Amino acid sequence: MIRLALLRHGHTAWNRAGCIQGRSDIPLDDQARKELRGYALPADWTQADLWSSPLMRAAETAELITGRAPSTAHELTEMDWGDWEGLHGQDLKADPASGFRDIENWGWHYRPPGGETPAEVWTRIEPWLRSLTRDTVAVCHIGIMRMILARAHGWDFDGPAPFRIKRNRLFVVEISGSALMPWPEPVRLIRKAAP
Repeated sequence: MIRLALLRHGHTAWNRAGCIQGRSDIPLDDQARKELRGYALPADWTQADLWSSPLMRAAETAELITGRAPSTAHELTEMDWGDWEGLHGQDLKADPASGFRDIENWGWHYRPPGGETPAEVWTRIEPWLRSLTRDTVAVCHIGIMRMILARAHGWDFDGPAPFRIKRNRLFVVEISGSALMPWPEPVRLIRKAAP
């Protein structure tokens, strides 16, 4: 059995403004950098392999928390939101003609214009996931975390999600053969002592 701990990257200016980021390579903001420097991995995760998305907000989050550079995998790049990247989700939701849907109404085949479906994202992620040979921490994006946790929980993007992704927490999935088993609760990062 292998444990995979998923961690969402820190805030960016686009996150705080409610913009859809997708594959746009938006950096962490200064407030996020300051906050992340105050966190560390729990002791039983410090020797795990460290991976991140190649997007700078994820790779920098990994380095700020662990003090070491992660290996990067393009498979962990955020879901492609196509024409909607850079737009405000609330504006799209308010426009009935946009085609925007809340996540609990996606299904596996919902596609933003010019973007990826959840099924396509899963097809991209799964080979990387199955290649893991040791306990691993992966710093990535909410979309990537949703795909892995959806499979682990047996959720089909139909109805409310059985999990809520928060920052500064490890969402752990155990991998055993083809089975994915989610831990019932996330693991909080450790707050470092003030210098």
